[in-house]
Amino acid sequence: MDAEQVKWYNIFQDADRIRSGMKRRGYGMDKTWWKESVVYQIYPRSFCDSNGDGIGDLKGITGKLDYLKELGVDVIWLSPVYESPNDDNGYDISDYQAIMKDFGTMEDFDRMLSQIHERGMKLVMDLVVNHTSDEHPWFVESRKGKENPYRDYYIWKGPEKGGAPNNWGSCFGGSAWEKDEKSGEYYLHLFSVKQPDLNWENEAVRREVYRMMNWWLDKGVDGFRMDVISLISKDPAYPDGPAGLNGYAAFNFCANGPRVHEFLQEMRREVLDGRDTLTVGECSGVTLEEALKYASLDGKELNMVFQFEHMDLDFDENGNKWTDRKCKLSKLKEILSRWQGGLYKKAWNSLFWCNHDQPRVVSRLGNDSAQYREVSAKMLAVCSHMMQGTPYIYQGEELGMTNAPFADISDFRDLDSINAYRELTEKGIFSREEMLGYLRYKSRDNARTPMQWEDSENAGFSTGKPWIMVNPNYHEINAKEQVGREDSIFSFYKKLVALRKERPIIVYGDYRLLEPESEELFIYERGLEKERLLVACNFTGKELAWELPEEMKGRRPELVIANYPDAQWADTLTLRAYEAVVWEWTLD
Repeated sequence: MDAEQVKWYNIFQDADRIRSGMKRRGYGMDKTWWKESVVYQIYPRSFCDSNGDGIGDLKGITGKLDYLKELGVDVIWLSPVYESPNDDNGYDISDYQAIMKDFGTMEDFDRMLSQIHERGMKLVMDLVVNHTSDEHPWFVESRKGKENPYRDYYIWKGPEKGGAPNNWGSCFGGSAWEKDEKSGEYYLHLFSVKQPDLNWENEAVRREVYRMMNWWLDKGVDGFRMDVISLISKDPAYPDGPAGLNGYAAFNFCANGPRVHEFLQEMRREVLDGRDTLTVGECSGVTLEEALKYASLDGKELNMVFQFEHMDLDFDENGNKWTDRKCKLSKLKEILSRWQGGLYKKAWNSLFWCNHDQPRVVSRLGNDSAQYREVSAKMLAVCSHMMQGTPYIYQGEELGMTNAPFADISDFRDLDSINAYRELTEKGIFSREEMLGYLRYKSRDNARTPMQWEDSENAGFSTGKPWIMVNPNYHEINAKEQVGREDSIFSFYKKLVALRKERPIIVYGDYRLLEPESEELFIYERGLEKERLLVACNFTGKELAWELPEEMKGRRPELVIANYPDAQWADTLTLRAYEAVVWEWTLD
Protein backbone atom coordinates (compact mmCIF):
# COMPACT_ATOMS: atom_id res chain seq x y z
CA MET A 1 0.00 0.00 0.00
CA ASP A 2 1.22 3.46 -0.80
CA ALA A 3 0.55 6.36 1.56
CA GLU A 4 -2.75 7.25 -0.14
CA GLN A 5 -4.00 3.66 0.05
CA VAL A 6 -3.03 3.46 3.71
CA LYS A 7 -4.93 6.69 4.42
CA TRP A 8 -8.13 5.45 2.83
CA TYR A 9 -7.80 2.01 4.42
CA ASN A 10 -7.51 3.64 7.86
CA ILE A 11 -10.49 5.91 7.15
CA PHE A 12 -12.50 2.84 6.20
CA GLN A 13 -11.46 1.02 9.36
CA ASP A 14 -12.42 3.96 11.58
CA ALA A 15 -15.77 4.31 9.84
CA ASP A 16 -16.39 0.63 10.24
CA ARG A 17 -15.72 0.86 13.96
CA ILE A 18 -18.18 3.72 14.38
CA ARG A 19 -20.84 2.30 12.06
CA SER A 20 -21.04 -1.28 13.20
CA GLY A 21 -18.91 -1.59 16.32
CA MET A 22 -18.30 -5.09 17.61
CA LYS A 23 -20.68 -7.78 18.74
CA ARG A 24 -19.96 -7.98 22.45
CA ARG A 25 -19.82 -11.73 22.62
CA GLY A 26 -18.41 -12.54 19.20
CA TYR A 27 -16.54 -9.33 18.44
CA GLY A 28 -17.99 -9.22 14.94
CA MET A 29 -17.03 -12.84 14.21
CA ASP A 30 -17.50 -16.28 15.71
CA LYS A 31 -15.30 -17.02 18.71
CA THR A 32 -13.43 -20.32 18.35
CA TRP A 33 -10.65 -22.03 20.26
CA TRP A 34 -8.27 -22.10 17.30
CA LYS A 35 -8.45 -18.32 16.91
CA GLU A 36 -7.52 -17.90 20.55
CA SER A 37 -4.78 -20.54 20.58
CA VAL A 38 -1.01 -20.41 20.21
CA VAL A 39 0.54 -23.25 18.19
CA TYR A 40 4.00 -24.72 18.78
CA GLN A 41 5.69 -26.60 15.94
CA ILE A 42 7.86 -29.62 16.73
CA TYR A 43 10.34 -30.95 14.20
CA PRO A 44 10.64 -34.40 15.78
CA ARG A 45 14.03 -35.39 14.35
CA SER A 46 15.61 -32.42 16.12
CA PHE A 47 13.50 -31.97 19.27
CA CYS A 48 14.62 -34.55 21.86
CA ASP A 49 16.28 -37.96 21.55
CA SER A 50 15.28 -40.46 24.25
CA ASN A 51 17.42 -43.45 23.24
CA GLY A 52 20.81 -42.01 22.28
CA ASP A 53 20.73 -42.78 18.56
CA GLY A 54 21.15 -39.10 17.65
CA ILE A 55 17.61 -38.76 16.28
CA GLY A 56 14.72 -37.13 18.11
CA ASP A 57 11.73 -39.34 18.78
CA LEU A 58 8.21 -39.58 20.21
CA LYS A 59 9.32 -40.60 23.69
CA GLY A 60 11.60 -37.57 23.68
CA ILE A 61 8.65 -35.31 22.84
CA THR A 62 6.52 -36.89 25.58
CA GLY A 63 9.27 -36.23 28.10
CA LYS A 64 9.26 -32.51 27.24
CA LEU A 65 5.50 -31.85 27.35
CA ASP A 66 5.73 -30.13 30.72
CA TYR A 67 8.12 -27.62 29.15
CA LEU A 68 5.47 -26.78 26.54
CA LYS A 69 2.77 -26.62 29.21
CA GLU A 70 4.96 -24.18 31.13
CA LEU A 71 5.29 -22.03 28.00
CA GLY A 72 1.50 -21.99 27.83
CA VAL A 73 0.91 -23.12 24.25
CA ASP A 74 -2.42 -24.68 23.35
CA VAL A 75 -1.63 -26.76 20.27
CA ILE A 76 1.33 -28.83 19.12
CA TRP A 77 1.90 -29.15 15.39
CA LEU A 78 3.93 -32.27 14.77
CA SER A 79 5.97 -32.47 11.56
CA PRO A 80 5.69 -35.89 9.84
CA VAL A 81 6.37 -39.02 11.88
CA TYR A 82 4.91 -41.48 9.37
CA GLU A 83 6.81 -44.42 7.88
CA SER A 84 9.25 -43.00 5.34
CA PRO A 85 12.58 -43.75 3.63
CA ASN A 86 13.47 -40.24 4.77
CA ASP A 87 14.65 -38.77 1.49
CA ASP A 88 13.09 -35.44 2.48
CA ASN A 89 13.13 -35.77 6.26
CA GLY A 90 9.79 -37.55 6.48
CA TYR A 91 7.87 -35.55 3.89
CA ASP A 92 8.18 -38.60 1.61
CA ILE A 93 5.64 -40.98 3.14
CA SER A 94 5.55 -44.70 2.38
CA ASP A 95 2.78 -45.59 4.88
CA TYR A 96 0.34 -43.00 6.21
CA GLN A 97 -0.84 -45.22 9.07
CA ALA A 98 2.49 -46.33 10.48
CA ILE A 99 5.23 -44.61 12.50
CA MET A 100 8.79 -44.25 11.20
CA LYS A 101 11.00 -46.59 13.21
CA ASP A 102 13.44 -43.73 13.92
CA PHE A 103 10.67 -42.07 15.91
CA GLY A 104 9.27 -45.09 17.75
CA THR A 105 6.05 -47.08 17.56
CA MET A 106 2.33 -46.43 17.29
CA GLU A 107 2.13 -47.25 21.00
CA ASP A 108 4.61 -44.42 21.62
CA PHE A 109 2.42 -42.13 19.54
CA ASP A 110 -0.75 -43.10 21.41
CA ARG A 111 0.93 -42.45 24.75
CA MET A 112 2.23 -39.08 23.56
CA LEU A 113 -1.25 -38.09 22.32
CA SER A 114 -2.83 -39.14 25.62
CA GLN A 115 -0.25 -37.13 27.59
CA ILE A 116 -0.83 -34.06 25.40
CA HIS A 117 -4.56 -34.25 26.02
CA GLU A 118 -4.08 -34.81 29.77
CA ARG A 119 -2.25 -31.48 29.87
CA GLY A 120 -5.11 -29.69 28.12
CA MET A 121 -3.24 -29.29 24.85
CA LYS A 122 -4.17 -30.45 21.35
CA LEU A 123 -2.21 -32.19 18.59
CA VAL A 124 -2.22 -31.26 14.91
CA MET A 125 -0.65 -33.71 12.45
CA ASP A 126 1.25 -32.79 9.30
CA LEU A 127 -0.80 -34.01 6.33
CA VAL A 128 1.34 -34.60 3.22
CA VAL A 129 -0.98 -35.57 0.38
CA ASN A 130 0.29 -33.71 -2.68
CA HIS A 131 2.80 -36.55 -3.05
CA THR A 132 3.98 -39.79 -1.51
CA SER A 133 7.29 -41.60 -1.39
CA ASP A 134 8.21 -43.62 -4.47
CA GLU A 135 8.36 -46.52 -2.00
CA HIS A 136 4.68 -46.20 -1.15
CA PRO A 137 2.82 -49.36 -2.30
CA TRP A 138 0.61 -47.26 -4.57
CA PHE A 139 3.59 -45.99 -6.55
CA VAL A 140 5.34 -49.36 -6.54
CA GLU A 141 2.24 -50.68 -8.31
CA SER A 142 1.83 -47.59 -10.47
CA ARG A 143 5.21 -47.91 -12.14
CA LYS A 144 4.67 -51.61 -13.00
CA GLY A 145 2.86 -50.67 -16.20
CA LYS A 146 0.26 -48.55 -17.95
CA GLU A 147 -2.49 -51.12 -17.37
CA ASN A 148 -1.94 -51.37 -13.63
CA PRO A 149 -5.01 -50.15 -11.69
CA TYR A 150 -2.74 -47.86 -9.61
CA ARG A 151 -1.20 -46.19 -12.66
CA ASP A 152 -3.66 -43.33 -12.48
CA TYR A 153 -2.95 -42.70 -8.79
CA TYR A 154 -0.03 -40.58 -10.04
CA ILE A 155 0.58 -38.16 -12.90
CA TRP A 156 2.16 -39.85 -15.90
CA LYS A 157 2.75 -38.17 -19.25
CA GLY A 158 4.37 -39.12 -22.51
CA PRO A 159 7.38 -37.19 -23.85
CA GLU A 160 7.04 -33.90 -25.70
CA LYS A 161 9.49 -33.24 -28.53
CA GLY A 162 11.62 -36.08 -27.23
CA GLY A 163 11.89 -34.74 -23.73
CA ALA A 164 9.93 -33.87 -20.59
CA PRO A 165 6.24 -32.95 -20.97
CA ASN A 166 6.88 -29.32 -19.97
CA ASN A 167 9.46 -27.07 -18.29
CA TRP A 168 8.18 -27.38 -14.73
CA GLY A 169 10.97 -27.46 -12.17
CA SER A 170 11.32 -29.34 -8.94
CA CYS A 171 11.49 -27.44 -5.66
CA PHE A 172 14.79 -29.23 -5.09
CA GLY A 173 16.33 -28.36 -8.46
CA GLY A 174 16.21 -29.75 -11.97
CA SER A 175 13.17 -30.95 -13.88
CA ALA A 176 9.96 -31.93 -12.10
CA TRP A 177 9.65 -34.88 -14.51
CA GLU A 178 11.43 -38.21 -14.22
CA LYS A 179 11.50 -40.65 -17.12
CA ASP A 180 10.58 -44.26 -16.46
CA GLU A 181 12.70 -46.27 -18.88
CA LYS A 182 10.38 -49.28 -18.78
CA SER A 183 7.29 -47.45 -20.05
CA GLY A 184 8.94 -44.48 -21.76
CA GLU A 185 6.64 -42.12 -19.82
CA TYR A 186 7.47 -39.44 -17.28
CA TYR A 187 6.02 -39.04 -13.79
CA LEU A 188 5.62 -35.65 -12.10
CA HIS A 189 7.50 -34.85 -8.89
CA LEU A 190 7.30 -31.21 -7.83
CA PHE A 191 9.71 -32.12 -5.04
CA SER A 192 12.33 -34.90 -4.89
CA VAL A 193 12.49 -37.57 -7.59
CA LYS A 194 11.47 -39.89 -4.75
CA GLN A 195 8.29 -37.85 -4.13
CA PRO A 196 5.89 -38.51 -7.03
CA ASP A 197 2.80 -36.29 -7.14
CA LEU A 198 -0.58 -37.88 -6.49
CA ASN A 199 -3.27 -37.49 -9.14
CA TRP A 200 -6.10 -35.76 -7.31
CA GLU A 201 -8.22 -35.89 -10.46
CA ASN A 202 -8.65 -39.59 -9.64
CA GLU A 203 -11.58 -39.97 -7.24
CA ALA A 204 -10.09 -43.18 -5.84
CA VAL A 205 -7.03 -41.21 -4.65
CA ARG A 206 -9.20 -38.67 -2.88
CA ARG A 207 -11.22 -41.43 -1.18
CA GLU A 208 -8.02 -43.04 0.08
CA VAL A 209 -6.85 -39.70 1.49
CA TYR A 210 -10.18 -39.01 3.21
CA ARG A 211 -10.28 -42.50 4.70
CA MET A 212 -6.79 -42.00 6.13
CA MET A 213 -7.63 -38.57 7.56
CA ASN A 214 -10.73 -39.97 9.27
CA TRP A 215 -8.60 -42.76 10.74
CA TRP A 216 -6.28 -40.26 12.44
CA LEU A 217 -9.16 -38.09 13.65
CA ASP A 218 -10.91 -41.16 15.06
CA LYS A 219 -7.66 -41.90 16.90
CA GLY A 220 -7.99 -38.51 18.61
CA VAL A 221 -5.80 -36.02 16.78
CA ASP A 222 -7.19 -32.49 16.66
CA GLY A 223 -6.53 -31.35 13.12
CA PHE A 224 -4.07 -31.07 10.28
CA ARG A 225 -1.44 -28.76 8.91
CA MET A 226 -1.75 -29.52 5.19
CA ASP A 227 1.58 -29.55 3.39
CA VAL A 228 1.66 -27.68 0.01
CA ILE A 229 -2.08 -28.16 -0.28
CA SER A 230 -2.34 -25.40 -2.90
CA LEU A 231 -0.54 -27.72 -5.35
CA ILE A 232 -2.96 -30.66 -5.40
CA SER A 233 -4.86 -29.41 -8.47
CA LYS A 234 -2.86 -29.02 -11.69
CA ASP A 235 -3.83 -27.22 -14.89
CA PRO A 236 -4.92 -30.10 -17.18
CA ALA A 237 -3.14 -28.39 -20.11
CA TYR A 238 0.20 -28.64 -18.27
CA PRO A 239 1.53 -25.43 -19.86
CA ASP A 240 5.13 -24.24 -19.73
CA GLY A 241 5.88 -21.54 -17.18
CA PRO A 242 8.39 -18.67 -16.99
CA ALA A 243 11.93 -20.05 -16.67
CA GLY A 244 13.87 -19.19 -13.51
CA LEU A 245 17.55 -19.05 -12.64
CA ASN A 246 18.09 -22.77 -13.34
CA GLY A 247 16.11 -22.77 -16.60
CA TYR A 248 12.94 -24.31 -15.16
CA ALA A 249 9.59 -22.86 -14.15
CA ALA A 250 9.17 -22.46 -10.40
CA PHE A 251 7.70 -25.49 -8.66
CA ASN A 252 4.73 -23.44 -7.45
CA PHE A 253 3.86 -22.24 -10.96
CA CYS A 254 0.97 -24.68 -10.89
CA ALA A 255 -0.34 -23.56 -7.48
CA ASN A 256 -4.02 -22.76 -6.94
CA GLY A 257 -5.15 -25.02 -9.77
CA PRO A 258 -8.67 -25.03 -11.22
CA ARG A 259 -10.16 -27.68 -8.89
CA VAL A 260 -8.31 -27.02 -5.63
CA HIS A 261 -11.29 -25.40 -3.92
CA GLU A 262 -13.63 -28.12 -5.16
CA PHE A 263 -11.30 -30.74 -3.65
CA LEU A 264 -11.03 -28.96 -0.30
CA GLN A 265 -14.78 -28.48 -0.06
CA GLU A 266 -15.19 -32.18 -0.74
CA MET A 267 -12.61 -32.88 2.01
CA ARG A 268 -14.63 -30.70 4.36
CA ARG A 269 -17.80 -32.69 3.64
CA GLU A 270 -16.14 -36.13 3.79
CA VAL A 271 -13.83 -35.59 6.75
CA LEU A 272 -14.03 -32.32 8.66
CA ASP A 273 -17.71 -31.43 8.97
CA GLY A 274 -18.97 -32.20 12.45
CA ARG A 275 -15.46 -32.36 13.89
CA ASP A 276 -13.98 -29.55 15.97
CA THR A 277 -10.58 -29.36 14.30
CA LEU A 278 -7.81 -26.92 13.45
CA THR A 279 -6.90 -26.92 9.77
CA VAL A 280 -4.18 -24.79 8.25
CA GLY A 281 -3.03 -25.05 4.65
CA GLU A 282 0.52 -24.41 3.51
CA CYS A 283 -0.38 -22.48 0.39
CA SER A 284 2.64 -21.78 -1.73
CA GLY A 285 1.96 -19.02 -4.24
CA VAL A 286 -1.32 -18.02 -2.58
CA THR A 287 -2.72 -14.55 -3.20
CA LEU A 288 -4.93 -12.59 -0.85
CA GLU A 289 -7.86 -13.22 -3.17
CA GLU A 290 -7.24 -16.97 -3.13
CA ALA A 291 -6.76 -16.99 0.65
CA LEU A 292 -10.26 -15.56 1.04
CA LYS A 293 -11.49 -18.77 -0.58
CA TYR A 294 -9.21 -21.19 1.26
CA ALA A 295 -9.83 -19.74 4.72
CA SER A 296 -13.17 -17.98 4.52
CA LEU A 297 -15.00 -17.69 7.84
CA ASP A 298 -17.93 -19.46 6.16
CA GLY A 299 -16.08 -22.67 7.06
CA LYS A 300 -16.32 -24.36 3.67
CA GLU A 301 -12.62 -25.22 3.40
CA LEU A 302 -9.81 -24.49 5.90
CA ASN A 303 -9.53 -22.46 9.11
CA MET A 304 -6.47 -20.54 7.92
CA VAL A 305 -3.53 -20.61 5.51
CA PHE A 306 0.18 -20.04 5.61
CA GLN A 307 1.17 -17.40 3.07
CA PHE A 308 4.82 -16.73 2.32
CA GLU A 309 4.79 -13.34 0.66
CA HIS A 310 6.57 -11.77 3.64
CA MET A 311 9.09 -14.63 3.71
CA ASP A 312 10.07 -14.07 0.07
CA LEU A 313 11.11 -10.43 0.46
CA ASP A 314 14.80 -11.23 0.51
CA PHE A 315 14.61 -13.10 -2.80
CA ASP A 316 16.21 -11.45 -5.84
CA GLU A 317 14.35 -9.95 -8.82
CA ASN A 318 14.16 -13.35 -10.53
CA GLY A 319 12.59 -15.11 -7.58
CA ASN A 320 15.86 -16.73 -6.53
CA LYS A 321 15.99 -17.30 -2.77
CA TRP A 322 19.73 -17.94 -2.61
CA THR A 323 20.86 -14.45 -1.66
CA ASP A 324 22.02 -12.71 1.50
CA ARG A 325 19.77 -9.72 0.99
CA LYS A 326 17.88 -8.06 3.81
CA CYS A 327 14.25 -7.18 3.26
CA LYS A 328 12.96 -3.60 3.27
CA LEU A 329 10.90 -2.92 6.37
CA SER A 330 8.41 -0.74 4.47
CA LYS A 331 7.68 -3.64 2.13
CA LEU A 332 7.37 -6.08 5.03
CA LYS A 333 4.84 -3.78 6.68
CA GLU A 334 2.93 -3.31 3.45
CA ILE A 335 2.53 -7.06 2.95
CA LEU A 336 1.59 -7.91 6.53
CA SER A 337 -0.81 -4.95 6.73
CA ARG A 338 -2.46 -5.90 3.46
CA TRP A 339 -3.12 -9.39 4.81
CA GLN A 340 -4.32 -8.02 8.15
CA GLY A 341 -6.81 -5.68 6.50
CA GLY A 342 -7.76 -7.97 3.62
CA LEU A 343 -8.73 -10.95 5.79
CA TYR A 344 -10.38 -8.98 8.60
CA LYS A 345 -13.89 -10.33 9.32
CA LYS A 346 -13.64 -12.45 6.16
CA ALA A 347 -10.95 -15.06 6.84
CA TRP A 348 -8.24 -15.79 9.39
CA ASN A 349 -4.50 -15.09 9.51
CA SER A 350 -1.62 -17.32 10.53
CA LEU A 351 1.18 -15.40 12.24
CA PHE A 352 4.70 -16.73 11.93
CA TRP A 353 8.33 -15.83 11.39
CA CYS A 354 9.81 -19.33 11.57
CA ASN A 355 9.16 -22.93 10.63
CA HIS A 356 11.14 -25.97 9.50
CA ASP A 357 11.56 -24.43 6.03
CA GLN A 358 12.87 -21.01 7.11
CA PRO A 359 16.13 -19.81 8.67
CA ARG A 360 16.12 -18.47 12.21
CA VAL A 361 14.30 -15.16 12.38
CA VAL A 362 16.62 -13.49 14.89
CA SER A 363 19.45 -14.00 12.36
CA ARG A 364 17.25 -12.94 9.45
CA LEU A 365 15.22 -9.95 10.65
CA GLY A 366 16.73 -9.24 14.06
CA ASN A 367 20.28 -9.06 15.37
CA ASP A 368 21.92 -12.26 16.62
CA SER A 369 24.92 -10.56 18.23
CA ALA A 370 25.51 -11.12 21.93
CA GLN A 371 24.53 -7.49 22.57
CA TYR A 372 21.17 -7.49 20.82
CA ARG A 373 20.04 -11.10 20.33
CA GLU A 374 17.68 -11.26 23.30
CA VAL A 375 16.14 -7.83 22.91
CA SER A 376 15.65 -8.19 19.14
CA ALA A 377 14.14 -11.68 19.54
CA LYS A 378 11.61 -10.22 21.99
CA MET A 379 10.88 -7.33 19.63
CA LEU A 380 10.14 -9.69 16.75
CA ALA A 381 7.86 -11.75 19.00
CA VAL A 382 5.85 -8.66 19.98
CA CYS A 383 5.56 -7.50 16.40
CA SER A 384 4.02 -10.79 15.26
CA HIS A 385 2.01 -11.94 18.29
CA MET A 386 0.17 -8.63 18.65
CA MET A 387 -1.37 -8.88 15.18
CA GLN A 388 -4.69 -10.53 14.47
CA GLY A 389 -4.39 -14.23 13.71
CA THR A 390 -3.19 -17.45 15.27
CA PRO A 391 0.51 -17.27 16.29
CA TYR A 392 2.89 -20.15 15.52
CA ILE A 393 6.08 -20.66 17.52
CA TYR A 394 8.76 -22.86 15.99
CA GLN A 395 10.87 -24.93 18.37
CA GLY A 396 13.74 -22.88 19.73
CA GLU A 397 12.24 -19.58 18.61
CA GLU A 398 11.15 -19.04 22.22
CA LEU A 399 14.86 -19.27 23.18
CA GLY A 400 16.19 -17.01 20.44
CA MET A 401 18.05 -19.83 18.69
CA THR A 402 20.17 -18.56 15.79
CA ASN A 403 21.43 -19.71 12.41
CA ALA A 404 24.28 -22.21 12.65
CA PRO A 405 27.91 -21.63 11.55
CA PHE A 406 28.00 -24.35 8.89
CA ALA A 407 31.56 -24.56 7.60
CA ASP A 408 31.26 -26.85 4.57
CA ILE A 409 28.65 -28.39 2.30
CA SER A 410 29.26 -31.68 4.14
CA ASP A 411 27.67 -30.09 7.23
CA PHE A 412 24.31 -29.76 5.50
CA ARG A 413 21.59 -32.42 5.45
CA ASP A 414 18.77 -30.62 3.62
CA LEU A 415 18.12 -31.99 0.13
CA ASP A 416 17.10 -28.55 -1.12
CA SER A 417 20.36 -26.97 0.06
CA ILE A 418 22.64 -29.75 -1.19
CA ASN A 419 20.98 -29.92 -4.62
CA ALA A 420 21.01 -26.14 -5.03
CA TYR A 421 24.72 -26.00 -4.11
CA ARG A 422 25.57 -28.68 -6.66
CA GLU A 423 23.36 -27.31 -9.45
CA LEU A 424 24.22 -23.62 -9.13
CA THR A 425 27.99 -24.07 -8.65
CA GLU A 426 28.31 -26.60 -11.48
CA LYS A 427 26.54 -24.19 -13.82
CA GLY A 428 28.88 -21.40 -12.72
CA ILE A 429 26.03 -19.21 -11.50
CA PHE A 430 27.65 -18.87 -8.06
CA SER A 431 31.10 -19.76 -6.75
CA ARG A 432 31.35 -22.35 -3.97
CA GLU A 433 32.11 -19.68 -1.38
CA GLU A 434 29.23 -17.49 -2.56
CA MET A 435 26.82 -20.41 -2.38
CA LEU A 436 28.04 -21.48 1.05
CA GLY A 437 27.41 -17.95 2.27
CA TYR A 438 23.86 -18.03 0.94
CA LEU A 439 23.27 -21.43 2.52
CA ARG A 440 24.49 -20.23 5.92
CA TYR A 441 21.95 -17.42 5.68
CA LYS A 442 18.96 -19.16 4.08
CA SER A 443 19.26 -22.95 4.34
CA ARG A 444 16.41 -24.84 5.97
CA ASP A 445 19.03 -26.68 8.03
CA ASN A 446 19.33 -23.55 10.18
CA ALA A 447 15.93 -24.45 11.61
CA ARG A 448 16.76 -28.13 11.94
CA THR A 449 19.77 -28.11 14.24
CA PRO A 450 18.96 -29.83 17.56
CA MET A 451 16.87 -28.13 20.20
CA GLN A 452 19.14 -26.56 22.78
CA TRP A 453 17.93 -27.89 26.12
CA GLU A 454 20.96 -27.27 28.33
CA ASP A 455 24.71 -26.56 28.29
CA SER A 456 25.78 -30.21 28.61
CA GLU A 457 27.16 -32.28 25.70
CA ASN A 458 25.08 -32.02 22.50
CA ALA A 459 22.91 -29.36 24.17
CA GLY A 460 21.08 -32.09 26.09
CA PHE A 461 19.42 -33.22 22.86
CA SER A 462 21.07 -36.66 22.71
CA THR A 463 23.69 -38.80 24.42
CA GLY A 464 24.76 -40.02 20.96
CA LYS A 465 26.07 -38.23 17.90
CA PRO A 466 23.27 -35.97 16.56
CA TRP A 467 22.11 -36.52 12.97
CA ILE A 468 23.04 -32.89 12.22
CA MET A 469 25.45 -30.53 13.94
CA VAL A 470 24.50 -28.81 17.17
CA ASN A 471 24.89 -25.05 17.11
CA PRO A 472 27.97 -24.42 19.28
CA ASN A 473 26.29 -21.45 20.98
CA TYR A 474 24.20 -23.86 23.10
CA HIS A 475 26.44 -23.04 26.06
CA GLU A 476 24.89 -19.56 26.08
CA ILE A 477 21.49 -20.28 24.50
CA ASN A 478 19.54 -23.10 26.12
CA ALA A 479 16.22 -23.80 27.83
CA LYS A 480 17.67 -24.69 31.23
CA GLU A 481 19.24 -21.25 31.54
CA GLN A 482 16.11 -19.42 30.41
CA VAL A 483 13.12 -21.18 31.98
CA GLY A 484 13.82 -19.88 35.47
CA ARG A 485 15.10 -16.44 34.45
CA GLU A 486 12.49 -13.68 34.70
CA ASP A 487 13.94 -11.54 31.88
CA SER A 488 14.68 -14.39 29.44
CA ILE A 489 13.25 -14.77 25.94
CA PHE A 490 11.35 -17.86 27.15
CA SER A 491 9.72 -15.90 29.98
CA PHE A 492 8.84 -13.14 27.54
CA TYR A 493 7.13 -15.59 25.17
CA LYS A 494 5.30 -17.05 28.16
CA LYS A 495 3.92 -13.58 28.93
CA LEU A 496 2.90 -13.05 25.29
CA VAL A 497 1.03 -16.36 25.21
CA ALA A 498 -0.77 -15.51 28.47
CA LEU A 499 -1.79 -12.07 27.19
CA ARG A 500 -3.88 -13.61 24.40
CA LYS A 501 -5.99 -15.36 27.00
CA GLU A 502 -6.42 -12.20 29.05
CA ARG A 503 -7.14 -9.59 26.40
CA PRO A 504 -9.67 -10.29 23.63
CA ILE A 505 -8.45 -7.21 21.74
CA ILE A 506 -5.27 -9.09 20.79
CA VAL A 507 -7.30 -11.88 19.19
CA TYR A 508 -10.30 -10.03 17.77
CA GLY A 509 -9.33 -6.38 17.43
CA ASP A 510 -8.91 -4.63 14.10
CA TYR A 511 -5.62 -3.30 12.78
CA ARG A 512 -4.32 0.07 11.60
CA LEU A 513 -0.80 0.66 10.30
CA LEU A 514 1.02 3.83 11.29
CA GLU A 515 4.16 5.24 9.64
CA PRO A 516 3.94 3.03 6.51
CA GLU A 517 6.98 4.62 4.85
CA SER A 518 9.41 4.21 7.73
CA GLU A 519 12.33 1.82 7.13
CA GLU A 520 13.11 1.71 10.86
CA LEU A 521 9.87 1.61 12.85
CA PHE A 522 6.96 -0.85 12.68
CA ILE A 523 4.05 0.79 14.50
CA TYR A 524 0.42 -0.24 14.43
CA GLU A 525 -2.80 0.18 16.38
CA ARG A 526 -5.37 -2.45 17.36
CA GLY A 527 -8.98 -1.57 18.20
CA LEU A 528 -11.89 -3.40 19.83
CA GLU A 529 -14.96 -1.41 20.80
CA LYS A 530 -13.46 1.43 22.91
CA GLU A 531 -10.18 -0.34 23.66
CA ARG A 532 -6.99 0.54 21.82
CA LEU A 533 -3.52 -0.98 21.69
CA LEU A 534 -0.45 0.80 20.36
CA VAL A 535 2.32 -1.56 19.26
CA ALA A 536 5.66 0.13 18.55
CA CYS A 537 8.73 -1.81 17.38
CA ASN A 538 12.19 -0.47 16.55
CA PHE A 539 13.85 -2.70 13.92
CA THR A 540 17.24 -0.99 14.24
CA GLY A 541 20.20 -0.93 16.61
CA LYS A 542 19.89 2.80 17.28
CA GLU A 543 17.66 4.99 19.42
CA LEU A 544 14.73 6.57 17.56
CA ALA A 545 12.11 9.17 18.47
CA TRP A 546 8.48 8.99 17.32
CA GLU A 547 5.91 11.70 17.90
CA LEU A 548 2.47 10.40 18.77
CA PRO A 549 -0.53 11.31 16.60
CA GLU A 550 -2.61 14.10 18.13
CA GLU A 551 -5.46 11.75 19.14
CA MET A 552 -3.04 9.74 21.30
CA LYS A 553 -1.39 12.61 23.13
CA GLY A 554 -2.28 13.46 26.70
CA ARG A 555 -3.49 9.97 27.60
CA ARG A 556 -2.47 7.79 30.54
CA PRO A 557 -2.24 4.34 28.99
CA GLU A 558 -1.47 1.03 30.69
CA LEU A 559 1.80 -0.67 29.79
CA VAL A 560 0.90 -4.15 28.49
CA ILE A 561 4.34 -5.56 27.70
CA ALA A 562 7.80 -4.28 26.79
CA ASN A 563 11.22 -5.76 26.19
CA TYR A 564 12.99 -3.12 28.30
CA PRO A 565 12.15 -2.91 32.03
CA ASP A 566 11.62 0.86 32.11
CA ALA A 567 9.49 1.77 29.10
CA GLN A 568 8.14 5.33 29.33
CA TRP A 569 5.05 6.93 27.75
CA ALA A 570 5.41 10.44 26.36
CA ASP A 571 4.02 12.56 23.54
CA THR A 572 7.29 11.77 21.80
CA LEU A 573 8.18 8.13 22.34
CA THR A 574 11.85 7.27 22.58
CA LEU A 575 12.49 3.75 21.31
CA ARG A 576 15.86 2.25 22.14
CA ALA A 577 17.70 -0.31 20.00
CA TYR A 578 15.25 -3.06 19.05
CA GLU A 579 12.78 -1.85 21.64
CA ALA A 580 9.20 -3.10 21.51
CA VAL A 581 6.43 -1.71 23.64
CA VAL A 582 2.64 -2.19 23.81
CA TRP A 583 0.34 0.34 25.46
CA GLU A 584 -3.41 0.09 26.06
CA TRP A 585 -6.07 2.72 26.77
CA THR A 586 -9.83 3.20 26.55
CA LEU A 587 -11.47 5.86 24.42
CA ASP A 588 -13.56 8.47 26.20
